Amino acid sequence: MSDKEEEKGKRKRKKENLSAKALKKQAKKAAELESLLFGKTTITDSDHEETDPNGAGEIQFVVDRSGGDSGDIFAAAKEERIKKPVWEDDEEAKAVININAVSRLRKLRKEQEEEKISGEAYVSRLRAQHQVLSKGTSWAELPSEKKAKKQELLGLGLGSDSDTEGAEGDGELLEDEPTTVTGGDLVVKSKTRLPHGLIEITRMRDGNSEEPSSAVIQSVQFHRNAQILLTAGFDKRLRLFQIDGKRNPKLQSIFLEDFPIHKASFVPDGSKVVCSSRKKHYMVYDLEGGRVQRMDPLLGRQERSLENFEVSQDSKQIAFLGEDGYIMLCSLLTKQWVANLKMNGSVRCVSFAEDGTKLISSGGDGQIYHWDLRTRRCYHRGTDEGCIKSTSLAVSSDSKLLAAGSGSGVVNLYNREAFIGGATRPEKSFMNLVTTIDSLKFNCDSQILAIASRMKKNALKLVHLPSHTVFSNWPTQKTPIQYVHSLDFSPGGGYMAVGNAAGNVLLYRLRHYDNA
Repeated sequence: MSDKEEEKGKRKRKKENLSAKALKKQAKKAAELESLLFGKTTITDSDHEETDPNGAGEIQFVVDRSGGDSGDIFAAAKEERIKKPVWEDDEEAKAVININAVSRLRKLRKEQEEEKISGEAYVSRLRAQHQVLSKGTSWAELPSEKKAKKQELLGLGLGSDSDTEGAEGDGELLEDEPTTVTGGDLVVKSKTRLPHGLIEITRMRDGNSEEPSSAVIQSVQFHRNAQILLTAGFDKRLRLFQIDGKRNPKLQSIFLEDFPIHKASFVPDGSKVVCSSRKKHYMVYDLEGGRVQRMDPLLGRQERSLENFEVSQDSKQIAFLGEDGYIMLCSLLTKQWVANLKMNGSVRCVSFAEDGTKLISSGGDGQIYHWDLRTRRCYHRGTDEGCIKSTSLAVSSDSKLLAAGSGSGVVNLYNREAFIGGATRPEKSFMNLVTTIDSLKFNCDSQILAIASRMKKNALKLVHLPSHTVFSNWPTQKTPIQYVHSLDFSPGGGYMAVGNAAGNVLLYRLRHYDNA
């Protein structure tokens, strides 16, 4: 072999070695980049080991994508958000509480057979129970804290409209979502239009199945800020149930001695329950303090009974229905009489509108009165078409629609603005019932109006308001509604509760609405 050929071979081998080193260096950089993006990487070859020229094209390294300690960025971000307590009680961890021994603690059980829990679990469950029964304190957070939490969630991909699970899990931090202080999946209104004709409805376990009433259910009502259902009746008991559609466990039962409850209602801010009976005084139950307070007769006017009332949306006033056309306004703050409103005929029903600044009343003369509570003057009076005696009133959540029920079973639906402007004819008259209308209720988005009468069995209809038609497929002849004395829709429209004369609260799921 000549010197030229030998020199040429050396140059070729040297070039191949340099090419192998360049490939190895490039592969190492790629591995480091993958390690940075996807987790740990393990490179099996040494930086200083010479590569065999025959195997120069084979780069030996293994990428481990298990993630190790830094793989779960969501868990890391969640761990950062959890603040450590300033002080911990050692005795709390050692304590053991028997929650099955005391009746008032049994509602803290997660399983029917559960008996003893640790002190830490006991405190945690008590705190959760308190949050369910009372409003949260998110209002006390600084705007900067709320903004930081919201941006953090959006950065993790939890704030997207398409990511339902994330929105539900941290719903209370996202200001754009119409949610509650307890979860994020309680009060979410459907954005789609409700179809007319047929309604998708399913019966669930009765709302008061854990403790049915021995008397008529005079009142049922959902709490505005939690999945809690109130029931009350002539058995003198006020009961609270947590509605999940499966077990519906009982939270509380309050006995009011010598006080058959004719009506009970949550104060809209969720802090109290007002109860009335056929007596001169009424009761107020404080949900947070757990106390029942008897309120003395109103000083402004002597009445034999305060059994019928309505609470304003701003939680400031109660309107009691009196005799001779008098409506007594009472302050919820001071519990004192404020003023009287006087109708020409007898007063049978009232309803607040426009966030509690307006009051609508009607009664024995078939007239509908509109009152301005700031001046306490009647600014409009109109005749309910075809009505001799008004028995029920309801106003939609946006105060645009007014439903008026009469003793003949007719329900007239008015546009409030047009009615005040002088329109005498209703938008629609519903004549599906033939006995006195006792209950009228709009659902959360004013697409459904429930009308009912306690005078006839199964006298309940659901009206599709956009089309002014009644749903034809429900209730059927086999629907066990019986005699309806009270009804209510949940804040998100997903549930409807119906209280009947048998002491049961029937619970129905409206499938169009995704959440309760």
